[in-house]
Amino acid sequence: MYRATVLAACALALLANVECRYAGDRTNHIRRASVSSEEHQEIRHRVHKASTCGYESCPVPKPGMLNVHLVPHTHDDVGWLKTVDQYYYGSRNNIQKAGVQYILDSVVSELIKDPAKKFIYVESAFLMKWWDEQTPELQEQVRELVNQGRLEIIGGAWSMNDEAVTHYQSIVDQFTWGLRRLNETFGECARPRIGWQIDPFGHSREQASLFAQLGFDGMFLGRLDYQDKMRRLEDKEPEMLWHASDNLGEAADLFTGVLYNNYGPPPGFCFDILCQDEPIIDDKRSYDYNVDKRINEFLMAVESQAKRFTTNNIVLTMGGDFTYMDAQMYFKNMDKLIRETNKRQSNGSMVNAFYSTPSCYLKSLHDADKTWTTKNDDFFPYASDPHTYWTGYFTSRPTLKWFERVGNNMLQVCKQLNALVRNEPDSLELLREAMGVMQHHDAITGTEKQHVAEDYAKLLHDAVSGCAESSGDALRKIFANATNVSSQYNKMAVNMELETCPGLNISQCAYSEREDSFVVTLYNPLARTKKQFVRLPVQAGTQEAQISYTVLDHEGKAVPSQLVPVPSFVRNLPGRTANTTAELIFLAEIPPVGVASYLVNRQKTKNSEGENADYLYADLKSAKYNKADQLVIGTQDLSLTLDTKSGRVINGSFNGTELNLNQEFLYYRGASGNNEVFENRSSGAYIFRPNGTAHPILDGKDSIKFDFVAGDLIDEVHQTWGDFVHQIIRVYKVGVDYAEFDWVVGPLPDKKDPFDGREIINRFTTNLKTDGHFATDSNGRETLHRKLNHRDTWNVSIVEQEAGNYYPITSLLRLTGMPENSDKGVSLAVIPDRAQGGSSLADGQLELMVHRRLFRDDAFGVGEALNETAYGEGLIARGTHYVRAGSSEDKTALGKERVLAQDVLLPVILFFSSGKNYSKEQWKQTAQKYSALSKELPPSLHLMTLEPWGQNKVLLRLEHFFEQDDHPEWSLPATVDLQNLFSAFTVKSVRETTLGGNQWLSDAERFKWKTNDKTPKRHNKRTLDLENDASTYKMEKHFIPLNGTEVTLRPMEIRTFILEI
Repeated sequence: MYRATVLAACALALLANVECRYAGDRTNHIRRASVSSEEHQEIRHRVHKASTCGYESCPVPKPGMLNVHLVPHTHDDVGWLKTVDQYYYGSRNNIQKAGVQYILDSVVSELIKDPAKKFIYVESAFLMKWWDEQTPELQEQVRELVNQGRLEIIGGAWSMNDEAVTHYQSIVDQFTWGLRRLNETFGECARPRIGWQIDPFGHSREQASLFAQLGFDGMFLGRLDYQDKMRRLEDKEPEMLWHASDNLGEAADLFTGVLYNNYGPPPGFCFDILCQDEPIIDDKRSYDYNVDKRINEFLMAVESQAKRFTTNNIVLTMGGDFTYMDAQMYFKNMDKLIRETNKRQSNGSMVNAFYSTPSCYLKSLHDADKTWTTKNDDFFPYASDPHTYWTGYFTSRPTLKWFERVGNNMLQVCKQLNALVRNEPDSLELLREAMGVMQHHDAITGTEKQHVAEDYAKLLHDAVSGCAESSGDALRKIFANATNVSSQYNKMAVNMELETCPGLNISQCAYSEREDSFVVTLYNPLARTKKQFVRLPVQAGTQEAQISYTVLDHEGKAVPSQLVPVPSFVRNLPGRTANTTAELIFLAEIPPVGVASYLVNRQKTKNSEGENADYLYADLKSAKYNKADQLVIGTQDLSLTLDTKSGRVINGSFNGTELNLNQEFLYYRGASGNNEVFENRSSGAYIFRPNGTAHPILDGKDSIKFDFVAGDLIDEVHQTWGDFVHQIIRVYKVGVDYAEFDWVVGPLPDKKDPFDGREIINRFTTNLKTDGHFATDSNGRETLHRKLNHRDTWNVSIVEQEAGNYYPITSLLRLTGMPENSDKGVSLAVIPDRAQGGSSLADGQLELMVHRRLFRDDAFGVGEALNETAYGEGLIARGTHYVRAGSSEDKTALGKERVLAQDVLLPVILFFSSGKNYSKEQWKQTAQKYSALSKELPPSLHLMTLEPWGQNKVLLRLEHFFEQDDHPEWSLPATVDLQNLFSAFTVKSVRETTLGGNQWLSDAERFKWKTNDKTPKRHNKRTLDLENDASTYKMEKHFIPLNGTEVTLRPMEIRTFILEI
């Protein structure tokens, strides 16, 4: 969406004198396709013999002429200023005039009338909703348009996803679902070949890598830093080959093009009902006849653009936000534009205009057989002018970002469990769709209006709740058929309660609070045995009437446990209704892709008149000290030291590595202005623009109030940093090698605050010398090197020092350097539980932004300040930073960080049921410990996807989730036999597909491109043998061939299969 006032328009205007201006259902029923699921399986990989789609349907450019590819398109946000349904149905036009159903109605009508016209569509969420409402007759006509290549699907995901704060697993999932629906509905001709990321606010290298693995030949993007764009246009390098992986080599290379006008038409040539541009009047009898004038203006525009590109083909994006509600109006004027432009060829004009598509334009570039420049880094951060860095959305709406992670976790569990019982319920489809919507570049980013954010949350809540129920149903089926328990238990399992507790993040669960005896069943979605500490809200009684608990594993053995108090700042959270004042903690072990059950019994010493767990706090006088005024929590292997006077962390010891480590909360004051000139930009939902450097929450004179908890399993410090920042610091004493910093931030001060909002950061300061170097992840996958005040692609000039050095942190922020007076390097890593913005703004420092509340809009279209409230006051956000450190000489450290990030992404899911009337012997006969695998995967392999894929089929996706230098053992190739992998079913056949599951790998080919890359071939083992003269190559050459049902994966490879079971 064109989100700017005139001031923030394209920096391109500074270079090319271009006028800067801006154009300005929840599904109520499950879709019912017109063919059966069995027919879908046949359609999925079928090629329509009579089709002329794809590259075969492209117009032929004229040699020696400037060929102008006019691409009619609409950009339909899956929620932004209006909700998904409001956009689809065209309601609430007082907010924005937009109705997607009318766009598709109108466009299809025009395409049917004229075989010369073309149109592209991107958002499968809207297309499938519209499709389900059409008559069989119209559906057949639309299929024919697709088969003729005149209605071309580009991208094909459920929504156009953001690239900064999305996790690669969710990106792949939403592409998989969108591409599956397209294949089921239209067949092979709807398979996209092009990525179309025209509106996301910066672009990740991992996104390009995933596009390559999907089989795409290229991608086009709309937004990149204004300095980068000016430099590229000046040097005629807006199109390049992107080296998108340091591990996959050429297999992840992707041709990438920067669109000249973002994604709008040339200035003055928007012919939409939403625009004010002058139409083409070709009646010579009219006093307003303007053909000559308009064609002259058009030729000037295309010739100006052509000077910045290197072939005799250019692309014009003829569309914008929700354009073509009256397609006849736009097409009629484009018809005239094409006709009158081409008429001039008879008078010597060398411009040839025609309807085209992004794939046809890409084909013309490929056919030009030229040599292209290359790129290795990403396109973050994105700035649209010297004072406008789009880095605030990395953190905006932190609770929605966390909820999206909850949705991803439940989606993986729901897919796996239903695949195991051979079911594909409606609830699974709804969660797939809800998560697809959440990846949209105005959903997870937090850049939507407040009522839209609430609609997203409702959509996701309903879908997560539905999948929790169907997951419980699947577990009941598994238990009912279990062979390791009594037949009586099999019968009882059919009606077993399996409830989830969505309030565990605020220490609330009615089941564990009210029951004297209950069973907690844990499901592990990872393909390796997992040990995880479980925290359950429970009653603790009082000092005079204490309550104790026993925890039994599936063998009836007692499991060590510990009670810890729930701090008052959690107990008093708005909306929390629980009376529990304590949490019961124990370490659980859950088999791979499996469940483990634990029985919890409560014992009361006497009747309790109340509930107060403060007696569980330790007396500081009995605490362990390094020396006077220093409190040590943890063990010899892992400990943190706090200064008892200030209450702050001052040192960390991680498995023998000592580190001067200080942790504190600070805030930036949001800049405020009228947004009328660059210098007056406000900090807002998109933009991070602090008014100066960060300020401590507490000044140096103030101490942090804290309480201390000590036990056999865990030590905790509960801190109060003032009115709106609190924290729990945890160091577990067994089973983990990291510390937890559990922050509770909010409500941030309201408009009475003397500042126009605050942006809260958690900063870790060390004595490491890092020379401005640090590392971040890319969508939770490969690691990228960063350097302060630096861009690999151009000599950057940064006015906004903080915002201009912020990066998206999806799963990792790392610092490596030498401590003072030491010759041994140390690495410090912070892993967040959701996407956040972060950086290293000074040597030895890492910071992550955890919360934002602002009172001015940044003038990029939302029209609202980022002022989230709940329960009548500012929103409170809670989350965790997982911190580990070690020697940089430890060759296993990077691998351990990656495992921890995966554990944070995919924790176990807890289900609760009654434990009444279980004796210890009865429990041993009925307790469950179950795995769907015959054996766990090798440590380097991840079961990325296991989901139902039609009758007696599942989609299996395996990933080698280590980079080639992460670990001396785990970074080696790993092999697994699919035939013997599962105990839950027998594999009858295996066939490999591309990443999206929508094309057989053996059929997949991609364009080959020539480059001027003079550097040595990257990672020779991964370089393809492409020295022949062919213009394409087979994608299967990327991989080690299957050996029967044995598959071998190398670092960072993802391999996708359809298994018949």
